[in-house]
Amino acid sequence: MILGLVCTGFFHAQAQKLKEADVPANVKTAFQKLYPNTKVEEWEKEGANYEAEFDVNKTETSVVLDASGTLLETETEIAPTALPKAAHDYLAQNMPKAKVHEASKITKADGTVSYEAEVDKADYLFDANGNFIKKEAETATEKKDKEKK
Repeated sequence: MILGLVCTGFFHAQAQKLKEADVPANVKTAFQKLYPNTKVEEWEKEGANYEAEFDVNKTETSVVLDASGTLLETETEIAPTALPKAAHDYLAQNMPKAKVHEASKITKADGTVSYEAEVDKADYLFDANGNFIKKEAETATEKKDKEKK
């Protein structure tokens, strides 16, 4: 995942891979307006929304768009060391031997920022200040998808 994430932190549940032909034209058009000349590596349907995974300057990135093509959030891979200090402190205190495999910064359309850290096949979500929000366990489907990559 990220983004094996993956997708995105708040929309992980029930992600389903899609062929580009199955993505509504208005969603693809909205993506191209946001990221002209960018090739989507993978499309997923998450509930009623669509997630496009792609690279920007060799950085794994994904965006979630609703069915009308409105941008809901952007998730960008970051180095685990770039997580806020409070997130590092939480992980060190609660999982001292665990390693952060991937990390990302999630920016909602309204500018709200949160962070995600993948540790032991689970995603830990933090607010902009690094305060713990919740843990999301990886689903069996997500696990199979990662193993294929």
